[in-house]
Amino acid sequence: MPGTPDPAPAAGRAPRRIRAERGGPLLIEGPVEVMLDDGTTAVSRRPTVAVCTCRRSRIYPWCDTSHRRHPRGTPHHGRTP
Repeated sequence: MPGTPDPAPAAGRAPRRIRAERGGPLLIEGPVEVMLDDGTTAVSRRPTVAVCTCRRSRIYPWCDTSHRRHPRGTPHHGRTP
């Protein structure tokens, strides 16, 4: 059921810590594997990984701070409406 926390982490493993940044990425204690909607997997071995939630990043699924240049609700394709 969505929104229901898992009562226990996988056997012998501590749960991953994920911090949601308002208007920004998800910060995840790494290493991580992200399964993309096309079936490919992106891997990062960094100690903390910023995962893009706005899909504006040129290095998606990793955050490149594009959300800072184009706040939600503003055009991000270089043209004005």
